[in-house]
Amino acid sequence: MSHLPQRKEKNCLNCGTTVIGKYCHNCGQENIEPKESLWQLISHFFNDFTHFDGKFFSTLKDLLFKPGFLSKEYMTGRRVAYLNPVRMYIFTSFIFFLIFFSLFQPNESEFKNSKFELNGKTQQMINSMSPADFNDFTKVFNHGTPMSREEFSHYRDSMQNGTIFHSLLNKNNYTTKEQYDSALNAGVVKDGWLKRNLVYKEIGINNKYHSQQAKFFSDFVNSLMHHFPQMLFISLPLAALMLKLLYMRRKQFYYVSHAIFAIHFYIFVFIAMLLSMCISRIEEVLKWNWMNYINTLITFIILFYLYKAMRKFYQQRRAKSILKFFLFSFSFFFTIVFLFVFFALVSIFQV
Repeated sequence: MSHLPQRKEKNCLNCGTTVIGKYCHNCGQENIEPKESLWQLISHFFNDFTHFDGKFFSTLKDLLFKPGFLSKEYMTGRRVAYLNPVRMYIFTSFIFFLIFFSLFQPNESEFKNSKFELNGKTQQMINSMSPADFNDFTKVFNHGTPMSREEFSHYRDSMQNGTIFHSLLNKNNYTTKEQYDSALNAGVVKDGWLKRNLVYKEIGINNKYHSQQAKFFSDFVNSLMHHFPQMLFISLPLAALMLKLLYMRRKQFYYVSHAIFAIHFYIFVFIAMLLSMCISRIEEVLKWNWMNYINTLITFIILFYLYKAMRKFYQQRRAKSILKFFLFSFSFFFTIVFLFVFFALVSIFQV
C-alpha cells in the first residue's frame, strides 16, 4: 500500500472505471495522487521491493528460527502474510554479492608468492635429498608423477623464465600456435578437438603473461569470482531436482515445491555467509584467531538447519530424514564441485 494521499476523484486513472474504496475493482490500481516527490518515489520502491511494512521482518524471523516452516506454509497456500520467496531471494542475493565483491578484490600483491623461485639454501636442500624424498617432492609439481632431476631442472627454469603452465597438456613445449599447428599437420601430435583448444589456450596464456604469475592468478580469480552468482543460480534448480528424486514417492510434492524449499535454504545460506564474511573481516583486522571457531560453528549450523528443514517440510521419520540429508548433502557437494571446475575452465578461457 502506498503512503501517497488518496484522490478525491473516483475515476480510475488506469482504466477509467468508477472506483469504490481505495482500489479499482476492475484493474486493481490504487486510487492515489499521481504526483510524488523524489523521497516518496524511493520509499515506494524500497517498500514495494521488500515489504518493509512488517512482512519482511516477520518472514525473516520465521526463516531463521523455524527451518522448513515457510516452505510448508507456501505449499499449503498460506502466502499473504509472508514475503514472496523469489523476491526475497533476489533481495538477499543482491545484498550478499554487493558485500562479497566489496570485501574481496584480489590483486597481484596477494599472489606474489605463487611464483616458483628457489634460493641457494633451498637448492642445496633439494640437491641433498634422497631419491625417494626427491620423488615425493616433485610429485607436488607434476600431478602426482615424480620427475627426474633433469626434468625438474627444466621445469624450474621454465617457471622462472617465462611460462605460467608447463607440460600440462603441451608436452612438447610448443611456444607458438604455428609450431603446434605444424606438428598437428605433420602428424607428430594427434590431439582431439578439446585437447587442441586447451593447448592453444595454454600457449596463449604463456605468451600473454610470461612469468607474471601473480597477474595471471589475479585475473583468473577475479574472473572466477564473477561467475560465482551464475554458479549458485544454476545449482538451485539442480538442488530442487535432487530433492525431487529423493522424494519421488511423495506425490504431494511437485518440482516447484522442492524449488521453493531450495530457495528458502539458499536465503538462509546467504545470510549465514554474510555473517561469516563479517566475522572473517573482523578477525583479519583485530587478529582475533579464536573467531575462526565461530565460522566453523556457522558451517555446522547450516548443515543442522538443512536437516531440520527437511524433517519439518517433508514430514518423515528421523532415520529417513538423516539418510536423505546425507544423500542430498553429498550429491549437492559433488554438483558444486563440478560447477566450480566448469566455471574455472570458463574463467581460464576468458583471461
